[in-house]
Amino acid sequence: MAESQWVDSPKKGKKPRRVGYLKMKVIDDLNKETINKVVQDSLSSKSELITDDSTSYVDLKGHVKSHYSEVIPKDRIGEKLPWIHIAISNAKRQLLNSYHNVKPEFLQSYLDEFCYKFNRRYFGEVLFGRLLVAAVSSKNEFRYKYG
Repeated sequence: MAESQWVDSPKKGKKPRRVGYLKMKVIDDLNKETINKVVQDSLSSKSELITDDSTSYVDLKGHVKSHYSEVIPKDRIGEKLPWIHIAISNAKRQLLNSYHNVKPEFLQSYLDEFCYKFNRRYFGEVLFGRLLVAAVSSKNEFRYKYG
């Protein structure tokens, strides 16, 4: 899930240079009930969603202000929702290059780290304060079992 503001149309052949903040959540399946719960827990009811035309997204209008869905042909995937595809491919590349063998119980932590690195590009002068808040409020949700 990427949170972003509408941007002016970029020059022809260029991607928008500004993106909002990125959030990623590990889910077990793509059932509409699972996605509805994640959207309800993660987004404000004033949010506007832009998605592809998956059948998993049919009930999202009840949870957000507006929901736009569109069938995206394979040859136009990079034009529609470009930052979603860039972020997903960058996250996959980082996981494969840095961690090689990702265990399921650690995947959400790795995605949180990726999102923090992605989002910090716009923090500017408040970067240290944001890092301090993230470090203090972070809770270790997993326990590694030895043996």
